[in-house]
Amino acid sequence: MRIAVFGAGGVGGYIGANLCGSGNEVTIVARGAHLAAIRRNGLKVIEDEREYVAVPDKAVDEEGLEGIYDLVLLCVKGYDMDAAVEHLRPHVSPRSIILPLANGIDHFEKIAAQLDATVLKGCCYILSHIEASGVIRRKGKVFAAVFGSDVHTRAVSTVATLFEKAGLRCKTPQDIDTAVWKKYLFISAFASLTSYYDMRIKQVYETHRDETEALLREIAAVARAGGIEMGDEVQKALESASGLPESACTSMHLDFRQGKPTELEALSGYIVAEGAQLSVDTPVMHKLYTGLKSGMY
Repeated sequence: MRIAVFGAGGVGGYIGANLCGSGNEVTIVARGAHLAAIRRNGLKVIEDEREYVAVPDKAVDEEGLEGIYDLVLLCVKGYDMDAAVEHLRPHVSPRSIILPLANGIDHFEKIAAQLDATVLKGCCYILSHIEASGVIRRKGKVFAAVFGSDVHTRAVSTVATLFEKAGLRCKTPQDIDTAVWKKYLFISAFASLTSYYDMRIKQVYETHRDETEALLREIAAVARAGGIEMGDEVQKALESASGLPESACTSMHLDFRQGKPTELEALSGYIVAEGAQLSVDTPVMHKLYTGLKSGMY
């Protein structure tokens, strides 16, 4: 199987490193100094209790993609998604499987409309980021790739087998839309809060507990108005936040602090816009979104 991992950040870098040596041809797509370091030294992963180096078959930039890929793990940020899809267009076929593992809700249908390929829905639970060029730092033991499809069951099975053989924990729920919203509930709330207050996840949970719960309930209400029942996910999200390491942060918060492009529209603006469309009040998210969009950083 020819596999392209498009985006070698915290998610793609970790998964790509674990797929190296799986008996498949693995191509890592990265940029700049990160790409140069991977080419020179391999892709290093540092975990709490161990570290290792993986060597992909190829490490290229977007222009270095060659031929048709059987599987593409699309792990770029939301603001890079359209450009990534354009680069992929010549390198996928109707038999190719595309698995986006990006933050957000509305990109799956857009990708399926643009590429003649099998597009799955998915998300990833992990605390990881690029620590230095060529180095991925994973914090804690949390990892699960969650993916599925209402129609492409064979493709789901193919990817699940690949992940299981590589030792990557995965889940393939029948109701993938609800599963993706459950992840989105957590990351939308805490990406917005940590960025607005310039705090780590556990700190914002402890110092803004009531506002955190109110925001989670707003996001759950938007989901419910769109036909997704969230059950007790608000309480589960609060419990998850309380149990995270003190150092745990969100990638959007890091991007704001480093002056990089952010996923503000996908993680905050989407809830404001969708809430307005569905007649759901979102006052907390509106405050956070407008504050961050106004350039408070």
